Amino acid sequence: MKVLVVSDNHFDREILVKLAAQYKNQVDLLIHCGDSQLPASDSLFSEFITVQGNNDFDDQIPQTRLIDEQGDRILVTHGHLQDVNYTMTKLKLLGQENHATIVLFGHTHKLGVKMDEHALFLNPGSISLPRGEFTAIGGTYAIIDITDKQLKIQFYNRQLAAIKELFFSFSR
Repeated sequence: MKVLVVSDNHFDREILVKLAAQYKNQVDLLIHCGDSQLPASDSLFSEFITVQGNNDFDDQIPQTRLIDEQGDRILVTHGHLQDVNYTMTKLKLLGQENHATIVLFGHTHKLGVKMDEHALFLNPGSISLPRGEFTAIGGTYAIIDITDKQLKIQFYNRQLAAIKELFFSFSR
């Protein structure tokens, strides 16, 4: 199963249109981790599974989503309610409480991936307003290739090109 993960486009609708058009038939799920700043009624949300970020004010968008797919439980949240700018503890606890094997979040605008004893934690970074060590790349998103034995994560830039040094593989 392949999952595209994007976050924090902050009104940049065109990049989401571009991603949906490019990947609609190449991945199994398109997931948005919040701060799109688009209304729930936007037609793009028929393509993306999305959650509400701290800059999304449409209450029809849920704060958290749980997706059960092919033996994995994917938890999607923005991360602001779990204080991810300061600690991963609340997010880890939320993942454990929900028996998640994959936890997807945004908010910090900093890409990152980590595997612990319970789950994979992935922040795709911001597609439009990146921060941190990889700011110079421009916006980023990630694709997770999920198999029974491995999780492979490849980060991409706004031009849809793989960033070779940002490939990660974890055994399960």
